[in-house]
Amino acid sequence: MSLEPQSSSYPIPICPSHLHSFTFSHSILFIKMGFKRFVEVGRVALINYGPDEGKLAVIIDIVDQNKCLVDGPSSGVARQVIPYKRIALTDLVIKIQRNAREKTLKKAWTEADIDAKWEATSWAKKLSSRKKRAALNDFDRFKVMVARKQKSAIIAKKMEALA
Repeated sequence: MSLEPQSSSYPIPICPSHLHSFTFSHSILFIKMGFKRFVEVGRVALINYGPDEGKLAVIIDIVDQNKCLVDGPSSGVARQVIPYKRIALTDLVIKIQRNAREKTLKKAWTEADIDAKWEATSWAKKLSSRKKRAALNDFDRFKVMVARKQKSAIIAKKMEALA
């Protein structure tokens, strides 16, 4: 019987009034952590502000509680210190050492196939569709409106036939 905490769980003292929100394991009380994306070396992040907005970067080192060192080997993000407020953490993690060289980082990035994994996420698809919609001109928006009307007319006709 192991007394070590399970992943993302920590033992806490038992308090009878809060037992409803905890799980028991081997007679030790564990609380489930709500967060799964932690600031860590190797975590892939999306830059959400500044000149590199919308580009992926990897956290290489943690400077302090407000800033980290990032580098984007395939996205063109130069190695720089950036505040946490300007990045959004993704679920993707690369196994690298702290302060990894650019060559090592690029190799780990391609081996982990981060670009393909990112493009497969719903987050990336949503950003891509937003970018595509923002690039439409007036006539393109008109064509989208007409297509939406035609689609809803077809659906309404089919629903009427079923009823």
